[in-house]
Amino acid sequence: MTVTQQLITIGIVAVCTMLTRFLPFLVFPQGKPTPKYIQYMGKALPGAAFGLIVIYCLKNVTLLTGSHGLPEFIAIAVVVLLHLWKRQMLLSIAAGTVCYMLLVQLVF
Repeated sequence: MTVTQQLITIGIVAVCTMLTRFLPFLVFPQGKPTPKYIQYMGKALPGAAFGLIVIYCLKNVTLLTGSHGLPEFIAIAVVVLLHLWKRQMLLSIAAGTVCYMLLVQLVF
């Protein structure tokens, strides 16, 4: 890229970043109530995102070969049980990740 192309690229990225930061405040001003569909999406999308992550993580697990998915399902159980016990999302995710990595590296 030439210097001119680099400057144009940096300028476009800066404008797009500012637009994504300021657009919600322009579309949904402080005095007006938030539309119902936006409120619904605020409640539904976090769970949908976690579901998508779980499906993505389990897409290559084969139950008929290798470790039969045991490290994955043990780590999932650790995440669920720890979250039900402590209600700390970051702790649950970190513990499940550490558990999975230890199982894969040391046990299976």
